Amino acid sequence: MPPIVFYYFGQPMHELAITQSILEIALDYAQRNRAQKILEVHLHIGEITDFEDEWLQRYFDFLSKDTIAAGAKVRIERIPAKGQCAKCLTVFPIDRTTWHNKCPACGEENWELISGREFRVEALEVI
Repeated sequence: MPPIVFYYFGQPMHELAITQSILEIALDYAQRNRAQKILEVHLHIGEITDFEDEWLQRYFDFLSKDTIAAGAKVRIERIPAKGQCAKCLTVFPIDRTTWHNKCPACGEENWELISGREFRVEALEVI
């Protein structure tokens, strides 16, 4: 299977690079708040990113060795993909199996993806 690639400001990023960024954000926050240990990292990830939760935890475990984040659990909440109709502005869930979506309110086929591509550190649990 080819590596999974993500884009950050238009540039491709591999899962490992993204996990490194997550760790840096967590360590920076912990340092600024004088935390002694990072227990959990809570992420919001859009469902269309196709990011593998298991690999995220594995990479995080590998990268966080010998840091205050070692052993931290990565908690992931998937954000559903939603579109917004260009005509009536109705927000509706996206069918990822076909991507042929029509507005359920007016039948319009022109819509914009408004959620489902998120990737953010939502919260940290520290002591």
